[in-house]
Amino acid sequence: MALHGPRPTWLTFDCYGTLIQWDEGLMAAMETILARKGRKIEAEDFIPVYDRHEHHLEHSRPHLSFAEVTAKALQLAMHDFSLDADADDAELLTSSIGRMPPFPEVVPTLRRLKDDGFKLAIISNTDDAIISGNVAQLGGCIDRVITAQQAQAYKPSRQIFEHAWQTLGVTRDELVHICASPHLDLTAARDLDFRAVWVDRGTGRKAPAGYKPDAVAHGLDDVPGFFEAAGWI
Repeated sequence: MALHGPRPTWLTFDCYGTLIQWDEGLMAAMETILARKGRKIEAEDFIPVYDRHEHHLEHSRPHLSFAEVTAKALQLAMHDFSLDADADDAELLTSSIGRMPPFPEVVPTLRRLKDDGFKLAIISNTDDAIISGNVAQLGGCIDRVITAQQAQAYKPSRQIFEHAWQTLGVTRDELVHICASPHLDLTAARDLDFRAVWVDRGTGRKAPAGYKPDAVAHGLDDVPGFFEAAGWI
C-alpha cells in the first residue's frame, strides 16, 4: 500500500475518531449517565450497540439532525441494555460532543501539514453547532468544515462527499481523505474511488471486505511520512 498520483490540493478529514477522541468522549459521557442509573457498562459492549443505532438513524428519511440522531440512538442503545434514557441524558451526551478533545498528536500534525502547503477541511456526520467546539480546539488549522447538516446527508452517501468536493472546488483526484471510520469513510472511498489514508487506532473496527486503503496509519503523525514517501513534501 502506498499513496500515489498527483499531489493533493486539499486534505479532507473525518472528525470524530480521527481528530477528536470520540470513543473516549462517548464513554466519559455515558459513565455520567449510567451513574445516574446505577449501572456500569463496558465501552466494548456499549459503543458497537450505539454505533449500530446511530448509523441506521442516519439513513432515515426525512433527514434528521445529528442532535436528533444522537438522542434517538442513545434511547435505543439504552433500551437494549434494559435502561431508559430521558431528555436530560440526551442533552448531556449532545452537549459533551463539542467538548471532546483532539488526540495528542493531532494539532501539531495539522500545523505541519498546513505549513507544507496543504489546505485542510473536515467532512463530518454532525451539525454545525455541535462541531464548532471541536474545531475551536484544532489550533486554527482547519480551512473549511463540511457537515451533514449542510449536505442534508450523512456519510457514506455520495451526496455529502460530492457536496464537499463542490464546496472545495476540487475533483476527487485533487484530494486525499484521512479517516478512522471504515463503515462510513472507507466504504465511501471504495465506492466513490478516492484516495484514502486509514487511521487505525486499534479500536477493532475493520476495513470493508476486499478493500485496501492507500495507506494505514496508527496515529495522525504517521501521515507526513507517507506524504514524504510519495514525494509531496
